[in-house]
Amino acid sequence: MRDFSADHRWLSINTATVRKSLGKDLPLPAILDACAARGIRAVSPWRDQVQAAGLSKVAQRVRAHSLELSGYCRGGMFPATDAGGLQAALDDNRRAVDEAAELKAPCLVLVVGSLPGALQGKAAFNDIAVARTQVRDGIAELLEHARKAGVPLAIEPLHPMYAADRSCINTLEHALDLCDELDPGRSGALGVALDVYHVWWDPKLEQQIARAGKERLLAFHVCDWLTPTTDMLNDRGMMGDGVIDIPRIRGWVEAQGFAGHSEVEIFSNRWWQRDHGTVLDLCIERHRSVV
Repeated sequence: MRDFSADHRWLSINTATVRKSLGKDLPLPAILDACAARGIRAVSPWRDQVQAAGLSKVAQRVRAHSLELSGYCRGGMFPATDAGGLQAALDDNRRAVDEAAELKAPCLVLVVGSLPGALQGKAAFNDIAVARTQVRDGIAELLEHARKAGVPLAIEPLHPMYAADRSCINTLEHALDLCDELDPGRSGALGVALDVYHVWWDPKLEQQIARAGKERLLAFHVCDWLTPTTDMLNDRGMMGDGVIDIPRIRGWVEAQGFAGHSEVEIFSNRWWQRDHGTVLDLCIERHRSVV
């Protein structure tokens, strides 16, 4: 396993981690500048932040700072109630692929969605099997466009607490089943984004990481699970503040040949109240000491 204690070459910052500073929205260019100033060499930006700043301007800023990307967040949200909604989701995902290609991202992370309307407070139907079929079909259709663009798709299984609204793919095993069905030749066009926050609890995790192998492991995200967790979405912990054995999981991942970035992705109302520079400095420290 790689030794991170001496430097932070393999640290990436998911830009959601510092999307706010002292409670106020922080523009993406300012995030990129702050990362570059600290020798952070990789980021994973979110589409809404890119759109707010302008795709071409962000691409220029990334190049000016010689930053790498560890991924692009996010595509997905495939399910819908009718053919028009399914087509609109597919069209938006194709745009996401094109944006990822423009930014030279190594993968587009997919948060696949689940019951339509659930995020807005009222699900249109309660048959999760239908949502899973729509997800499968959506990825299958998107895959051809992604292959042509040279952007691998990374399915991110989410914790089961998000099964109703954000993702009906909740285990690494399920994500890999889809990969094997849609890309049986393990071409590199389809794989997984492994976020320890979502999968740390899984008794099959080590086995399924070995099943994934190097070809399927496209991204590795880190943060921590706090006890108690007070918000289902926005109470992730800084690495080392919770109960996840991050080095053990990273060891399993790297044993398969993964040699990419450890991407810090922290959705946290408490950290968004802190100065973004302080948060980035602590990310560097914890990446060296507990990741």
